[in-house]
Amino acid sequence: STLKRWFRQFIESRDAQAAERCIVTAVRLGVDNRNIADMLFAAATDHRYLDVGHVLDFTNKALEALDSAGWGNNNNKDLVESVLSSLVSGYANAERMEESNSWRYPIDLIDILEKAFKKLPAVLENGRREQSEKKKWNQRNELLTVLLGDDPQLIVNSLLEALSQGAREEELAGIVAYTAALRIAQFHTRNEFSDWDTSLHTFTYANAVHQGLRRIATHELLRGMFDGAMRVYLNRFLNIPPVPLPEPKKMENISNDGIFREPEILLKELLSLLDKQQQVNQAGQLVVDYLYNNGKPDRLLAAIGKALLREDRNFHSIQMIEAAFRQYSLLSANDYENNSNSTTEVHMLVAAARYLAAHSPTMRSQGHTYQTANQLYYGEHLFER
Repeated sequence: STLKRWFRQFIESRDAQAAERCIVTAVRLGVDNRNIADMLFAAATDHRYLDVGHVLDFTNKALEALDSAGWGNNNNKDLVESVLSSLVSGYANAERMEESNSWRYPIDLIDILEKAFKKLPAVLENGRREQSEKKKWNQRNELLTVLLGDDPQLIVNSLLEALSQGAREEELAGIVAYTAALRIAQFHTRNEFSDWDTSLHTFTYANAVHQGLRRIATHELLRGMFDGAMRVYLNRFLNIPPVPLPEPKKMENISNDGIFREPEILLKELLSLLDKQQQVNQAGQLVVDYLYNNGKPDRLLAAIGKALLREDRNFHSIQMIEAAFRQYSLLSANDYENNSNSTTEVHMLVAAARYLAAHSPTMRSQGHTYQTANQLYYGEHLFER
């Protein structure tokens, strides 16, 4: 608890060196990974939406990487120190949205959030009572409408009310992540191209909050869910007008000679679509057509992954596909009680396909570099003699 307090104080004063010492000390003292995660998440949410979401997203990915590499092995301590220490500079030097005009004017979102955070202990206590009495919160669709609306005070009040009625933190964080994905699924191509990343950052941040709350649900990290909801609100102009969510068109799967096109053919068409520019809406439509014509989701995920890997993918494209796949896996596994509507899963992959289509095709030089390296490794000739 002392290291946690110090770490937060050092980040507050932007003292990266002292904050790094706290992290290294915690690792060498054998502090378990849940408490380390608690320390990091608390500092990452002491200020609003740090560095357009990168700080929390990087923290989540670092923790997931260490889950794979292993925390408990003494031989891994140097690795754990290196991975976690690499985060500190981002924490200390991050832009804080309290300093941003968009979060202060014309509506002071910071003031709304700070007042809400003071209510969290009492709200959560009441929610625990509701859960102990086996009462189920079932206002998901109503909350979705509010989250996609234009009243930030109502958004915050609705989240507090849901928590008070027994909605679980993880459940609500998943809903916020879904609304962030909808901003991408309904992103209008007449927007500025750079605004794709505005929506992307909100989605990957909301996903990181969701994964963090699945790891350890704390009052501090829960603040990140509210931050994510405010970013969804601020991004509403990117859906004016919203692109309609695609509906399945089974008749389009019949060719001119009347023969039904198999789902596998649709998958090949996805790759062909991404050979051309400005196929954003077409890619989203194809995803829906495939899934509603008995296509296998795993095959679609593999095709999207292949499409990502053949491009000169940048960091943001990898972020988008990874977060969308993670959310899809949770939705399809019915990880929370109230997500029984399969359309949410489809919309997640629509968002992934539309983002990837917007950033395709590239020069695809990375694949050529890999092919050359592979030939050299096996001693093959690069040029004909």
